[in-house]
Amino acid sequence: MRPHYRPACRDDRVGHKVETVTVRVRFAPSPTGMFHVGGARSALQNWIYAKQHNGAFVLRIEDTDAARNRPEWTEGIIAALDWIGIKRGTYEGPYFQSSYAEQHREAAARLKESGRAYYCDCTREQIQERTGSQYIGYDGYCRDRGLEPGPGRALRFRTPDEGQTVVEDLVRGSVVTENANIEDFVIARADGSPVFLLANVVDDATMGITLVMRAEEHLPNTPKQQLLWEALGLRPPIWAHVPVVVNEKRQKLSKRRDKVALESYRDEGYLADAMRNYLMLLGWAPSGNREIVPWSVIEQEFRLEDVNPSPAFFDEKKLRAFNGEYIRALSLEEFIDACQPWLTGTQVAPGAAAVAAPPWRPGDFDPKVFAAVAPLAQTRVAVLSEIVPNVDFLFLAEPAIDEAAWAKAMKEGAADLLQAAVAAFENAPWDAESLKTTLEAVGTERGLKLGKAQAPVRVAVTGRSVGLPLFESLEVLGRERTLARLRAALAKLAG
Repeated sequence: MRPHYRPACRDDRVGHKVETVTVRVRFAPSPTGMFHVGGARSALQNWIYAKQHNGAFVLRIEDTDAARNRPEWTEGIIAALDWIGIKRGTYEGPYFQSSYAEQHREAAARLKESGRAYYCDCTREQIQERTGSQYIGYDGYCRDRGLEPGPGRALRFRTPDEGQTVVEDLVRGSVVTENANIEDFVIARADGSPVFLLANVVDDATMGITLVMRAEEHLPNTPKQQLLWEALGLRPPIWAHVPVVVNEKRQKLSKRRDKVALESYRDEGYLADAMRNYLMLLGWAPSGNREIVPWSVIEQEFRLEDVNPSPAFFDEKKLRAFNGEYIRALSLEEFIDACQPWLTGTQVAPGAAAVAAPPWRPGDFDPKVFAAVAPLAQTRVAVLSEIVPNVDFLFLAEPAIDEAAWAKAMKEGAADLLQAAVAAFENAPWDAESLKTTLEAVGTERGLKLGKAQAPVRVAVTGRSVGLPLFESLEVLGRERTLARLRAALAKLAG
């Protein structure tokens, strides 16, 4: 049975007094690259937990890897959090791990002075030579040598030889580790700088973190960190390790192999509401066999105790389908507004999509024309960036021809059909239904069903074989521009 944490109070049984505890959670990314979708999932889970318990959400930037850190990555993290609804100014921070170097060194010194840590000058090769295997951990060789600080001497934590370390995890229950199986691990390098294990503990303690919710990959470190908390005379936080996020091959999502950057999904035109709804389903589900639910429902129903510890599959196809559903649920006005960055090439708000300029000249974009076709486009795009190839024919002087589509549509008989379409369209009433009836008659005269008859017309006018409904598109494009493109296609076929 998983432990249940009641964050509103903690009974210390000291003089029968109950000490009130304010829930404090943290999200602690490293600014070494684009913002990982798995990190975004953890941030959202921490954010919701803090809101549910009237607690505090702390953003801590773990920036001690100076060789890989870049300021733009930090801003990218903050902007990505903005996008998914964790707005700057509504949480504590960002704090920077590098600002706490003095506290890290003081903690290391305390552990050394109390006998819980010692200096070691063993190299990896020496350890392997003694143990006879690269897979066996450190053998405690320097425990009683009494070494003092010096070049090449790291500080190791002295783990207990007996007993067990029990990590009570809200997701995984009791995780028991035999202390004899925990090697004496390094907590500070020879130059005095702390490693992640110690810095993380000191930062969490300094910031009063009461619950550490993070990815499963950190679980092997947790017994070591719990030992550090206890050795420093501190009460460990509550732990919760959420499932690792994997790809379709059940491999952990990798920046080198998989599409994992939250910003890339944002810039492609995924809606923030769709993304955060989907991310919250990675290891958890709302009640009632539902998946697409209002954010208010997720905030109300999410419970760490209900998170499935099994690996969570990040299904990009499912996310795309989610996004399409969210797009179709927008009002027409909301959809038009959401498309503006791709239509104008401008960023509309901090943390919004960074997009390239559209292929047409700014002065050639007509908002009224777009508004006329927006209802047609809204039912057909799954991501907002797809709006550009769907409507570019309306704003370009000439359509951008897809050569593969041209080759398929402009076969024998295409010129004759286009010529007849030009003649018929010159005098036809210019509305979608009349245009459909007119072209249908042209096709029937040539033994063609409407689908076959409209293929060369679509490619000649829009440049593509798929897109918005053809006849509604022709109505909006207008008679003059439609006929000009049909005649241009005839000239190309003749040439």
